[in-house]
Amino acid sequence: MLSSPSQLPAKGEFMDKQERLGERSYKWIYDLKSWLIMLPGIVLFMFFVWGPLLQSVHMSLYKTRNIELVEFVGLQNYIRVISREDFTQALLNTLSYTFWSLLIGFMIPIFLAILIGETLKGKGFIRTAAYIPNILPGLATVLLWKAFLSAERSGVFNVILGYFGFEPMVFLSQSNLVIPIIIVTATWKGAGATALIYMAGMAGINPELYEAATIDGAGIWRRIRYITLPAIFNLSSTMLILQIIFIFQIMYEPLVLTGGGPDDASLSLMLLMWRYAFGGNMDYGRASAVAVLIALLLLVFTTIYTIVNKRKTNWDM
Repeated sequence: MLSSPSQLPAKGEFMDKQERLGERSYKWIYDLKSWLIMLPGIVLFMFFVWGPLLQSVHMSLYKTRNIELVEFVGLQNYIRVISREDFTQALLNTLSYTFWSLLIGFMIPIFLAILIGETLKGKGFIRTAAYIPNILPGLATVLLWKAFLSAERSGVFNVILGYFGFEPMVFLSQSNLVIPIIIVTATWKGAGATALIYMAGMAGINPELYEAATIDGAGIWRRIRYITLPAIFNLSSTMLILQIIFIFQIMYEPLVLTGGGPDDASLSLMLLMWRYAFGGNMDYGRASAVAVLIALLLLVFTTIYTIVNKRKTNWDM
């Protein structure tokens, strides 16, 4: 049996093979070997992704006592979750997280990638400095920023303000600032790794395009506008949907920094799910309902992105 098309036998031998097994049998065997190669990954994907997802859907239809299924209630968990004010607040906050993430967190990695790409000296240092926050554990990063943003006079930012004669500020207790601040902390953590992805995409740009643009007198801004940005457009559109998926799952940043406060101003959908599951009532049924609703929202966003991207591809063709 053959392991890849590159190892196909000579024409005469191949005809003998067709005569013995038939063309359909040969293709079936080849496809079977391909599926067998992918089988371990498929099994792991089913076990760690589809298994928990289907279990969440199943649990969301029951009244639960901890993780024990007590009584089938149909869609009652969804109705009770959606009808509560905290769900509406969490949904609006999550959309606000998404807006600020696209405004702040989406552009900074592109800026970093272009900055490193256009820098003539010190690229290695800038690349390392940008990636260092990704080495730190996520929880440690949030605790570090919590110390920076502390309302006490000993908080790092308040110490800096004190040097300039300003009174200490309570950063995390201002409802209009708390979401942008949380997005800044998340961006500081992940921008470096995302910038490296953009740099990998920019590495595939033909250097002759930059040389020709420079000869024609194009400055840095024109090179970025007419060469760099169009070249990484497809990559950036993929990173866009991935960032939306990531932000919809934001949880431990608001959990550690604010606990969802002040007055649920930073409560996210994932944090709401955590409250149902571990906040005291241990209501896994409602927590599972929130998880399924998040999955459905992300499915809608992904479907819209796929349709728009497919139409754009057809227009370009």
